[in-house]
Amino acid sequence: MNDRRSAGRGVLRGLQDRPYFARNRLRFNALVANGRADSAEAAALFYYLNRTGYNGLCRSNRRGEFNVPFGRYEAITYRTDFKEYEAALATWQFTSGDFEQVALDPDDFVYADPSYDVEFTKYSKEGFSWRDQVRVAEWLACHRGPVVLSNQATPQIVEIDGRKTNHVIRLADEPRSADT
Repeated sequence: MNDRRSAGRGVLRGLQDRPYFARNRLRFNALVANGRADSAEAAALFYYLNRTGYNGLCRSNRRGEFNVPFGRYEAITYRTDFKEYEAALATWQFTSGDFEQVALDPDDFVYADPSYDVEFTKYSKEGFSWRDQVRVAEWLACHRGPVVLSNQATPQIVEIDGRKTNHVIRLADEPRSADT
């Protein structure tokens, strides 16, 4: 990413350019394809793509390539300095993969944001099926620690999450719109 810094410390501005976004998405996908997904460059590009892409989506195609389109925003603030979060996140462990493979201690906090119960569920090359919705509800119900779940309050989701868990769950009453 080029460095279009504002007068504010650690903030990038002026990166809401469709061709610039497309070039950076290609670069990010090349890094992932070449086994460099864990690099600092890939992390910075992912942050930029996620902030600039449509609705903050994180989605990949069948080849595993990030394929979120360019977003429609009047203004976006991009941070370059995350030091203020260093102490708060020092003991956190971030992981990716199938949620059932995550080793949890009984008091671990879990934030789950599965695909909403809508027709489109192909946010990754594997997709997220109705069976996966049930699996995540059952997995969360077994965890004794604090859980926050973000999902859409369709009748099916309310039924499985209400039946499977004793945790407090906040469900969205309607789907996300392009403006949220």
